[in-house]
Amino acid sequence: MAMTNEAFEAMVKRLEPAARANPGLYRLRVASFAALGYLYLVATVVLLLAILGLGVIAVVKLQAAAIKFLIVYVPFLLLVLRAMWVELHPPTGIVITERTVPELFARIERLRKALGAPRFHRVVIDDHFNAAVVQVPLLGLFGWHRNYLVIGLPLMKALTPAQLDAVIAHELGHLAGGHARFSNWLYRLRLAWGQLLGELQRTRSRGAFLFRSFFDWYVPRFEAYSFPLARENEYAADAASARLASAPAAAQALTAVSVAGSYLAERYWPAILARASFEPQPSLAPFADLGPGLAVEIAGAPGQRWLADALARTTGFDNTHPCLADRLRALGEAPAIVPPAAGESADALLGEARESIIEGLDRRWQDQVIHDWRKRYDEAETARERLAFLTTAAGVRELDAGEAVERARLEYGVGGGAKTAIAQLREIVERHPDDAGAHYFFGAYLLGSGDAGGVAHLETAMRLEPGVTQICARTLRDYFASRGDAAEAAQWHARGLAAAEHDDAVRDERGTLRARDTLLPHGLGADAVATLRDALRSLGVRKAWLAQKKLALSAERPIYVLGYSILKRFQSYDAQRTRDVQRRILEDAALPGETFVFCVDGPNAPFGRRLAIADTTILPAA
Repeated sequence: MAMTNEAFEAMVKRLEPAARANPGLYRLRVASFAALGYLYLVATVVLLLAILGLGVIAVVKLQAAAIKFLIVYVPFLLLVLRAMWVELHPPTGIVITERTVPELFARIERLRKALGAPRFHRVVIDDHFNAAVVQVPLLGLFGWHRNYLVIGLPLMKALTPAQLDAVIAHELGHLAGGHARFSNWLYRLRLAWGQLLGELQRTRSRGAFLFRSFFDWYVPRFEAYSFPLARENEYAADAASARLASAPAAAQALTAVSVAGSYLAERYWPAILARASFEPQPSLAPFADLGPGLAVEIAGAPGQRWLADALARTTGFDNTHPCLADRLRALGEAPAIVPPAAGESADALLGEARESIIEGLDRRWQDQVIHDWRKRYDEAETARERLAFLTTAAGVRELDAGEAVERARLEYGVGGGAKTAIAQLREIVERHPDDAGAHYFFGAYLLGSGDAGGVAHLETAMRLEPGVTQICARTLRDYFASRGDAAEAAQWHARGLAAAEHDDAVRDERGTLRARDTLLPHGLGADAVATLRDALRSLGVRKAWLAQKKLALSAERPIYVLGYSILKRFQSYDAQRTRDVQRRILEDAALPGETFVFCVDGPNAPFGRRLAIADTTILPAA
């Protein structure tokens, strides 16, 4: 049975006191639970091999029958073993060596020796704003790891060399020996089990069924049991970082990762991708251009806002990393935004290889985005044509609410931008105060520009049209989460989940017709019934019934049930003719709204009797 987020959080909260009260005993409990996963794998394979052995023995006595069994069983066994053998791919990027980048390697080696961490088989520079130690086991979950150190070029551009030392020391701390060995083993095992579960959920191999159900149950619970120790491992890695690189450098690195990460996510990459709406080819070099603007942004007022947002966040259960404030508190340091001076960022450690690495990452980026870039440009061209049409139309007549909202949205995407769109939407909500769509987009765009006044408009949209509650709640959740208001974000997240469940229930209620559903009088006027009756008679219907389905969740929008019969006495059921009549009814008859249309001849005869008992006849048999 899979575990919900709420159940996961409840389990972690229940386990944390035990981990603090008796760490030794708790480690034993976690080790035992970890062993359960290996035991399941081994027991499954042993059982299958035992069955194979019995099959081989049976060949001697049963001969032909046993051989047939083995012909079927051996391929199945191979499928099972293949499902169990999850291949974990090494990280991609540009591999560097001690010969090509000696200065960076010298710093890595100094830190590695100081911590007693194992050597790296590869050091890779990639395009992510991150650094990580990745262990790729050659024997799957049974080990024989190859160690990779992955350092993102954008991260190097955001840090000084001393701050990069702190980051690398933190990553090495996840591999180092000594008192942290058990926690580091759990750190690696959490990743491995998680990757195995992901592969089992993704694969369509028939042999995976022996493992999928168990690991759907096991992996979330193992993560919950190991969560307190994994979080403690993050603090231990931070301590190693402070010890080797200095506490101020570690604090500066943590601050830079939070603040510069917000700059890249909110400004740098959106600005680059927005150019796809106006430029047919991705001719930029985003990694070569990254640097000067980053230092200016994070050192100024935007950086202070991003830092305040980061410090306002609280430690949660979505991952094992504590929040920035808790990590700085553990280091005994204050947050500090100290961007590198021009020409002094950590990417200078790449030496003569720097330019070729940047060019390689820029070329790879262009190759990766070219298809989506061109598609976005073509879509933007179509949108600009539509915007021009609506703008011209607005000059000769007043647009209706839908057209006006569409025009504002197009302005936001391919026209004058957020400022123009917000100004137009402000006028629209004044002119059409009951239009939920106008309130939603006005509110969403206000929030996107940092104006909290958008909250009221999203609340108005939900009041006017309950069906938009899910998307409004998601927008509000993301807004409050970006501001570090975890409590308010959690409330909107819960409301969004409740709305999603309600919407699913409404779709099920309106999209299905079951024998147990209650049928009500149709409630239509005599003229509407007469028009429908004449149409049905002209389409070859002999007899018809019309009712309403009783709705519990969306009764304000009726659902009608139209049953019809085309058979005369002693006539045999013809499925093709039945489908043809049903198609013509759906296409040509003036149905009263959303209507279930079905023939009550043949398999649906019991439902026809229910309609007859409910006295819903609108076309009696001639």
